[in-house]
Amino acid sequence: MSVQTYPLIEAPAGSHALTDTLTLLRRNLRHTLRYPSMTVGSVFGPVIMLVLFVGILGKTLGAGLGHGHSGGYIGYIAPGIIITAVASGSMSTAVAVCTDMTEGIVDRFRTMPISRVAILAAHVISSMVTTVASTASVVAVAVAMGFRPTGNLAAWSGAIGLLLLLTFALTWLAVAIGLVSRTPEAASNSPLLIVFLPFVGSAFAPAGSMPLGVRQFAEYQPFTPAIETIRGLLTGTPIGANAVIAIAWSIAIALGGHLWARAAFRPTRTR
Repeated sequence: MSVQTYPLIEAPAGSHALTDTLTLLRRNLRHTLRYPSMTVGSVFGPVIMLVLFVGILGKTLGAGLGHGHSGGYIGYIAPGIIITAVASGSMSTAVAVCTDMTEGIVDRFRTMPISRVAILAAHVISSMVTTVASTASVVAVAVAMGFRPTGNLAAWSGAIGLLLLLTFALTWLAVAIGLVSRTPEAASNSPLLIVFLPFVGSAFAPAGSMPLGVRQFAEYQPFTPAIETIRGLLTGTPIGANAVIAIAWSIAIALGGHLWARAAFRPTRTR
C-alpha cells in the first residue's frame, strides 16, 4: 500500500469560487446528457412501481387501507413514490463522484487553481437539478394515471420546499458515499439501503398496519414523516408533527453528509 500526496493549489475566494462552480456544473450536466442511463433509471424505477402497485394491485391494496382515502390508492401511494424518486436520485450522484475520484480527474483538479469547494458544490447542484427533473417526471406520470392533488398554492409550496430540502440532504450523503467508495460499482450498491427505506415506511401501506417491530422502525425512520407530510400537503390528510420531524431529519442528514464529505475529500489518497 502506498500513499500519494497531491499538491493543492487554492483558488482565490469569492467570485472565482462561483465561476469555478458554474464551470464544473456545466461539465457535470454535459456528462449527464451524454450518459443518461442513471437518470433515466431513477425515473423508470418509480414509474414501474407506480404502474405495478396502482394498475395491477391498486384495487386490492386500496381496499385494505381501511380509512377510506378520498383519492383512492393512487392518492395514497403517489406521495410515497415521489419520495422514492428523490431517494433514487442519490445513486447516480454517488457513482458520478466516485468515478471522478477513481479516474484521476479530481487529482488533476487539485493541481490547478480551482476552488476546492467548487468541485463538490458542482456535483451537489447538478444532482439536485437532475433529481428535481426526474421527480417532476414521476409526478407527471402519477397525474396522468389519476393522481389528483387537492392542495392549494401554499401547500404545494411547502411540499416543493420539503422535497428540495430532502433532495439536498440525500445528495450530500450520496456525495460522501461516492468519496469513500473504492469503485463505481461499490458506489452504486451502497445507496440501495437509502432507496429501499421508503418501502419499510408508510409509502405503500400505513405504518400502523404493520407488525410491531416493523411498525416501530417504520414510524421512526427518516422517510415516513416526509411521506406523511407530502401526503398531507397534497391530499389533505392530517400531518401532525411530521413536518417538523421531516425537516429535522433532513437538516441532520444534510449536516452529517456535508461533514462526512468534507472529511473524506482530502488531498491525500491512500491506495
